[in-house]
Amino acid sequence: MTEIAAPSPAGGSAALSRKYWDRRDRKSALRFTVSIALAMAWVVFNIWLSLPWLSDLGNLSHPIVALFVLAFVAYVPGFMNAFLLFSLVFRPDPLRRTSAHWPSLSILIAAYNEEALIGETLRSLSELEYPGKLQIMVLDDGSTDGTADAVHAQEALFGGHPRMELQLVSERKNRGKARVLNHGLELASHDLIVTIDADTLLEKGCLVSLVEHLHASPPETKAVAGSVLVANHDESWVTRAQQWDYFHGIAAVKRMQGMYNGTLVAQGAFSIYHKDALIEAGGWPDTVGEDIVLTWSLLRKGYKTGHAEDAVAWTHAPETFKGLAKQRKRWARGMIEALAIHKPLLKMRKLRTMFIWWNLLFVSIDLTFTFAFIPGLILAFLGIYWLAGPITLLVLPLAALWNIVIYRIQTRMLKRNDIEMEKSLPGFLLYAFIYPLLMQPVSVWGYFAELFGGRKQWN
Repeated sequence: MTEIAAPSPAGGSAALSRKYWDRRDRKSALRFTVSIALAMAWVVFNIWLSLPWLSDLGNLSHPIVALFVLAFVAYVPGFMNAFLLFSLVFRPDPLRRTSAHWPSLSILIAAYNEEALIGETLRSLSELEYPGKLQIMVLDDGSTDGTADAVHAQEALFGGHPRMELQLVSERKNRGKARVLNHGLELASHDLIVTIDADTLLEKGCLVSLVEHLHASPPETKAVAGSVLVANHDESWVTRAQQWDYFHGIAAVKRMQGMYNGTLVAQGAFSIYHKDALIEAGGWPDTVGEDIVLTWSLLRKGYKTGHAEDAVAWTHAPETFKGLAKQRKRWARGMIEALAIHKPLLKMRKLRTMFIWWNLLFVSIDLTFTFAFIPGLILAFLGIYWLAGPITLLVLPLAALWNIVIYRIQTRMLKRNDIEMEKSLPGFLLYAFIYPLLMQPVSVWGYFAELFGGRKQWN
């Protein structure tokens, strides 16, 4: 972790010269170009090796069908794994800048029937080590359980605190997450907004880290996503697998996107935003994936979005496969919503807009894996290698390498911040070999639900 000198109280990232930011942009562009070139070289190598298989599959079906299947079973995933690996290897040290004047923050917590967990969340807030003032608003979206009573039960934790103010904002009836967040935005007293979920537990120094990353980011940065890990990993096999999804998969992608100032989701579970940019973007949209659509709104306006890799918060992951499937279905729908609303982003000539195309490719990958590769695996077990052949195994070494790299990066981050996380080996095996085969059909389910107008709800 690299720290740079504190700016003047009014400075922030804008206190540094344009020359400094131009130099950083050139280095970022160089890393991007080298990573792209090496990833493309890997794809060319894959194509050369797969020509016999491509020919055989074309004779069995049709050359176009064969090319499509191989493209999204081997070539595109190989490119993605290679680009991710090289980006992680070439990543710069993350920057944090200590603030000369710690800004006040407004923390918005949307809650709907969160009686069981909101108390624990508020206790973690009361233990934060942040030097500035905190306005903490629990936005009760017409809960029908004891959420309000659970909030009142924690008021004593904040009563004598000189820098923390707890407020409960109750709606008479359920209005939806986006609407209560926008109401909270109207009531927010401060220029920086932090959102957390009602089941998010915060590490003591996470707000300091989040603000320091924001201060060290380019002046066009209007949102920074925190690092979210799984709090309840030992509840079931489903949560054990998700632990590694958050610790490896999601963390690796966010680190890579953050390198190029294009984090695609400043997740509602833990992120910081500039209030003026939220207002300019129209606040949170009334969509299934309100956080992804909002983040893309900021990108569309030319702003940058970052990632604070060591600002750690813990979320309660779904404990059953049914709950996990509903969550990932909602995420998939959110991506389709964002693509439909923000199609002009595909035309923007920015490094970070590559990741919009990246997400678009996932639709084809998930469809191909669901309807071609998974049936191909079954055929392969029977000795028929039409759809899942030896060339697909070339994806595995790169996947193994980037998993090793991100494990080292994440483990060092936890050690540096004195954070302990018990890791489940069976969970990793599930994540590596079974989890993707289950989640890709779920994503396809989400795509079709969005395309054909299924019911939308946030909780």
